[in-house]
Amino acid sequence: MGGAKMAAPLLLLLIASSLLQIWASDPLFYESFDEPFEGRWIVSEKEDYKGLWEHSKSDGHEDYGLLVSEKARKYAIVKELDEPVILKDGTVVLQFEVRLQNGLECGGSYLKYLRPQGAGWSPKGFDNESPYSIMFGPDKCGSTNKVHFILQHKNPKTGKFVEHHLKYPPSVPSDKLSHVYTAILKHDNELRILVDGEEKKKTNFFSADDFEPALIPPKTIPDPDDKKPEDWDERAKIPDPDAVKPDDWDEDAPMEIEDEEAVKPEGWLDDEPEEVDDPEATKPEDWDEDEDGEWEAPKIDNPKCESAPGCGEWKRPMKRNPEYKGKWHAPLIDNPNYKGIWKPQEIDNPDYFELDKPDFEPIAAIGIEIWTMQDGILFDNILITGDEKVAESYRAETWKPKYEVEKEKQKAEDAAAESSDGLSGFQKKVFDVLYKIADVPFLEPYKIKIIDVIEKAEKQPNLTIGILVSIAVVVATVIFRVLFGRKKPQAPVAPTTTETRNSGAAESEGPGSVDDDEKEENDKDDASAPRARRSRRET
Repeated sequence: MGGAKMAAPLLLLLIASSLLQIWASDPLFYESFDEPFEGRWIVSEKEDYKGLWEHSKSDGHEDYGLLVSEKARKYAIVKELDEPVILKDGTVVLQFEVRLQNGLECGGSYLKYLRPQGAGWSPKGFDNESPYSIMFGPDKCGSTNKVHFILQHKNPKTGKFVEHHLKYPPSVPSDKLSHVYTAILKHDNELRILVDGEEKKKTNFFSADDFEPALIPPKTIPDPDDKKPEDWDERAKIPDPDAVKPDDWDEDAPMEIEDEEAVKPEGWLDDEPEEVDDPEATKPEDWDEDEDGEWEAPKIDNPKCESAPGCGEWKRPMKRNPEYKGKWHAPLIDNPNYKGIWKPQEIDNPDYFELDKPDFEPIAAIGIEIWTMQDGILFDNILITGDEKVAESYRAETWKPKYEVEKEKQKAEDAAAESSDGLSGFQKKVFDVLYKIADVPFLEPYKIKIIDVIEKAEKQPNLTIGILVSIAVVVATVIFRVLFGRKKPQAPVAPTTTETRNSGAAESEGPGSVDDDEKEENDKDDASAPRARRSRRET
């Protein structure tokens, strides 16, 4: 009898535990688009949003999704949740699939997780001004190629919402296959971004290095009312006020002079012009001298000059003037009044605050608001859950089978192309590797340029080897700069006659420094040089 009494509470505990596990594993929101979206998702009636949404099958599958059906349109559609999703407690996973069936050159395919809207707001009025809590997903146009994660966070001091952008986000896959994007918000303030189940970014919401601007403002800021004193001298070097130009310094001496030692080559034809009239040319029959002027035969190179060293008036060539010194400058010395670069004093930041956890706004609705130049963008399997394993199971059941079919189909197409071009399959693998290289963290400053080169190469696949070399040069350059970042001191240059006379000149800019003057003289020479004579006059 006592055993039966003990078994009853244990059974109740087991049932309660099972129910709790089932409840915890249920998604907070899930949209498969197996059924038409009309009536459940509300299309914006704002004037700018003319794009037509369609309930359509994914190419090659029986699976349905929400389709962007027209090019160069703005689209907006929203789904209000039955209950707001609270982000402050525990783990929350945001996940959805996107397939760019016609590629993506310029457009977005991200979701906006809307916070509760103001009084009087209607889903039919959804637009780009509708406030959100999180914006997440792919965006690509021009130099932009990223999986956005943007958080609108409320400053508790000012009450204003500030957009915080994830820095160095992952790139958007460049193919036309189905991809699944996952953002995991952990209870310990950790954020993880997955693409196709693979972790691409891991950070902390309070990391100042990974969000722009940082979630927590700086404690101090430059005083906006602080002004630089009028007598503040920021010049580290100044011209030596005691320096005097040497008496033998001739600023008017030309940079070049005639080479007096030059001798006219033998056989030079002084009396022969460089060009002569074309003896075979004839005046066109329709030439009207009243309207067209006097006809002149077109010029050709003088055949007599071909075997001679030259024709026309011979002139001595120019050579550098050994007496040229250019404009004199006083050498630079340390500035005795130098105070350094002025900075305003720091004051306490009135907007500063401290938090243990981000003050996330609840998710009250999910919206898609994009402007895209491409059609064929298909959204599917939008999921919000509090369990990472649930998100993983949905990837395995809804995304993975489609992706494997699409990948096999792509391989077959690549193999067919390879039969006509032996490098096609190899090139595809190369480009896949190059995109992964572009995601390497220490190449982040060069990421946009690298991706731009890769995308251009995909349009001209015969340049694969050249592109490989280009990327290799960029990577090698970056590694070299990391390892040998400091510039080597320049080797001393043997002093010229001018420099010897003025050995006390400052290294950076002193007597005998003629760089600027040479450039100025060159500019003058270029401007005064006669234009090259046309060899022929067109009729």
